[in-house]
Amino acid sequence: MTPEQEGGGESVFTVVVAAVANLGIALAKAVAGIISGSSAMLSEAAHSVADTVTEVLLLTALKRSEKPADEEHPLGYGPERYIWAMLAAVATFVGGAVFSIYDGIHTLAAGEELGDPLVSYVVLLIAFLLEGFSLRTGLRQARGEARRVRAPFKLYLRHTPDTAVKAVVLEDSAALIGLVLAAGGLLGGQLTGSGVWDGVASLLIGLLLLVVAWVLGRSNAELLIGRPLPKPMRQRIRAELLEVEHIEAVLELITLMQGPREALVAAKIDFRDRSTAAQIEWACETAELRLRSVFPAVTRVYLDPTPGFAQRRSEGLNPWP
Repeated sequence: MTPEQEGGGESVFTVVVAAVANLGIALAKAVAGIISGSSAMLSEAAHSVADTVTEVLLLTALKRSEKPADEEHPLGYGPERYIWAMLAAVATFVGGAVFSIYDGIHTLAAGEELGDPLVSYVVLLIAFLLEGFSLRTGLRQARGEARRVRAPFKLYLRHTPDTAVKAVVLEDSAALIGLVLAAGGLLGGQLTGSGVWDGVASLLIGLLLLVVAWVLGRSNAELLIGRPLPKPMRQRIRAELLEVEHIEAVLELITLMQGPREALVAAKIDFRDRSTAAQIEWACETAELRLRSVFPAVTRVYLDPTPGFAQRRSEGLNPWP
């Protein structure tokens, strides 16, 4: 099994664990919210339902992006995962944030009758343990990937193109914070007899989900538009190309992330004027093999032989920009 397949399998496992945990938690929170009359618990139930929908969309993204390239999609289906991940961010916004904010405002305006919070406390405790296990699974994969690419964990999580793992880590982190907020709302209402605490907790949960939806949506939008490889990698690619015999200059370099472990490299290359056609062909082949050995994620390399600046001027052509 290749590292790419292993990484994909880890992502699927991480998302499945999160989906199963969130589905069970959503049902338990809904029952507890109805029994206790807590708007914060109902907001948390909506939060978990949104997370479950998100995991289903992420699973769809992982499966569809694994389809091999074909005649209609010669570059493969890798970017499709970002479309589904974007829909997952929208689900978090609509299914969780909007409902929680509405419910919080409604509670503050109309008030609520508080019931027995015992069931809610028990559900919150169980949910905290399950969400903690799911978060641990996501963090373990993310830290492993950060070590593999030799990047600090925070930097990797911020810039990783594996949006499935990023979504699980962010959503589970938000879920744990939301559970603490819900517990605080229940405790405040129990001590004061006022539903204001519960309404405020619901509002805070909604705002928390807004932040998560924004971060995930922005990350997927960047990848859909087209994100290049990090600058240090681009500099290393230039250096590796210049080490190849018969290559004199890299006039233009374009890199594009097409998936967590899939990248495209295209470059305009100035070859030595005295090089034969056969030498240029083998130089291109050598360059591709060299880049793939250094960067396994580089799956496609396209090199375009292009006259250099001096040669273009001598021929009366505009220098390459």
